[in-house]
Amino acid sequence: MVGRSLRQIVWARLRRDKVAMTCLVVLIVYYMIGILGPMVGPSFGLDPYAYDRAAISNRGGAPVLDFGGISAAHPLGVEWGTGRDILSQLLWGLRISLVVATTAAFLSTAIGVIVGIIAGYAGGWTDMVIGRLMDLVLAFPFLLIILALSNVLTDRITDLGVPSGNPSRILYLILVISSFGWPYLARIVRGQVISLREREFVEAAVAMGSGRRRILFTEILPNLWAPILVYATLLLPAYIGTEAALSFLGVGVIPPDTTFGAMLANSVNYFHAVPTYLFIPGTILAVLVVSFNLLGDALRDALDPRVTR
Repeated sequence: MVGRSLRQIVWARLRRDKVAMTCLVVLIVYYMIGILGPMVGPSFGLDPYAYDRAAISNRGGAPVLDFGGISAAHPLGVEWGTGRDILSQLLWGLRISLVVATTAAFLSTAIGVIVGIIAGYAGGWTDMVIGRLMDLVLAFPFLLIILALSNVLTDRITDLGVPSGNPSRILYLILVISSFGWPYLARIVRGQVISLREREFVEAAVAMGSGRRRILFTEILPNLWAPILVYATLLLPAYIGTEAALSFLGVGVIPPDTTFGAMLANSVNYFHAVPTYLFIPGTILAVLVVSFNLLGDALRDALDPRVTR
């Protein structure tokens, strides 16, 4: 009888978890919408930059219809003051939010894994210096720094050749979020490497004359996929929420482009009159974050052989 690989075992466990599979399908749908929505949206008449003056009143810009202007032409209503379609904004905003969160999570994971492996295996002065660097990064007030340096660093990114406006701001968000997120994973990886570096298979690789790079990334790294995958899965919803919070505070994209955080920030001013403008993007954002969290919990259980099933 042929034994199953770890990937086959984990997938079999996940398939038995109905909540995990539901969350996986939801996330696949979100990513497909984020990728394909802006491409196929114009074919269905969806345009986040189009102003529908007929959908809002001449006084105050309130939607003409009840429930935020929900109608056949605008299934999720229109934006107060402009008449822009909410569904179109969600499609385009979802893409930006996913790009920022996914790219930042990838960078944080890559940096955290590399730094954590080096610190855990090298030990001594190298471990101490990297440890103090992690403490220094974690000591900085993340929110204050990202708000204070927004204009300065965005201009510097533009000077480096990145197009001004939203491309520079999106790149700024990715770099800053990932720069402050890697120490958490690095600490986890470092602890795992310390427990692995004295194992027999590592000592055997050293005795055979294997180079340090091979030992780190061929012998040790494959044994770290479980905590890395779980942490990366939980990192994505955290970064989606971070991007939304920063956009809410005005550090995100510049109108007419939008994200979930920007829509929530704009909806606060009109919540008393049009609550749907807050609840619709808020609900979609909550479903996305909860799906990531539940899938991360299920993945952690599937990778843990000690969990009772």
